[in-house]
Amino acid sequence: MSKVDFYILPTDSLSARLDFACKLCEKAWRLGHQVYLHCQDAEQRSELDQRLWRFKGEAFVPHDLAEVHADADVVLGLADNAGEHHGLLINLGASVPGFVGQFERVAEIVVEEPAIRQSARERFRFYREQGYALQDHRLQRL
Repeated sequence: MSKVDFYILPTDSLSARLDFACKLCEKAWRLGHQVYLHCQDAEQRSELDQRLWRFKGEAFVPHDLAEVHADADVVLGLADNAGEHHGLLINLGASVPGFVGQFERVAEIVVEEPAIRQSARERFRFYREQGYALQDHRLQRL
């Protein structure tokens, strides 16, 4: 069963949430893990796509969109299917995707924005009721 980590950021910035997703993605990718970033909508996915190319100046994380190159090591998706990915799921959606069980690890990134916090509470409750191993990380700074 998947291990689920909740990263609680000390800000209400949606931009900081995407920046943290990029950092987490880069770390996992550098360690050789496949990463699937599940986005809330096309606008968020487009923003994340751009950030992954430029978030660290000269460095970038090679990635692709799920419908273009689903077997890339880092994939950004919207659909209810994560393909063959099974390493790390970074869930930026408001709900738990139906394919969550195929992943070894799940990362949920929470900021102090009310709608994000509320949906995170609902996801936490779901994971707990389903018996997932849960861990929360309250970051003091970004």
